[in-house]
Amino acid sequence: MTERIIELLHRNLQEVFGEGDAARRRAAVEEFYTDDCVVHTPDGILVGREAVDTFAGELRAMHPHFVYAHRGEPAVLHDAGLLAWGSGPQGQAPEYTGLDLIHVRDDKIAVLYVFLNPQLA
Repeated sequence: MTERIIELLHRNLQEVFGEGDAARRRAAVEEFYTDDCVVHTPDGILVGREAVDTFAGELRAMHPHFVYAHRGEPAVLHDAGLLAWGSGPQGQAPEYTGLDLIHVRDDKIAVLYVFLNPQLA
């Protein structure tokens, strides 16, 4: 379970939130998220894969040249995982940073909490 949680943390960051191609992003959402997933963001709560896909696509469209990079190593505790990340132009300091906290059920993300760090958000 630990390896799967770490895989989901890394792949979600790149293949969902970092993906510019809508078809590839949608396929990743289908692979990584449960049907009834819930995503908590600073702007609200999203329910279901369609909502996650729409949110990730809109976020990507706002910053199409930004890349996501993990910061440090992920942490896993039972069926949950935590990953710190930063986002900004390739090769530059991140313009914003945050933390993803996931709860995994049946090898998929059931709940994602997205925390933005206030000093760089």
